Amino acid sequence: MCLAIPSTIVEIEENGLATVDVDGVRRKISLMLIEDPEVGDYVIVHAGFAIHKIDETAAKESLALLREAAAFVEAAEEAEERGERGED
Repeated sequence: MCLAIPSTIVEIEENGLATVDVDGVRRKISLMLIEDPEVGDYVIVHAGFAIHKIDETAAKESLALLREAAAFVEAAEEAEERGERGED
């Protein structure tokens, strides 16, 4: 399973590549699939390509949901390690 993650463009290079940031993690991606990218734009990144722009509010909501899901999984894994079980 792959997730398309909202990312912020922090640098654009002349060769069509960009550096994006997601919660402090930066990586290079291709901008060849979107029109008129600008530093500060939020984009959906999938498999190393920005596939479309997304507005800031929607990007922040998506990122908050992903953080919440990650925290839930982490808590469940910690509970399992302690031998705790949920109610069936």
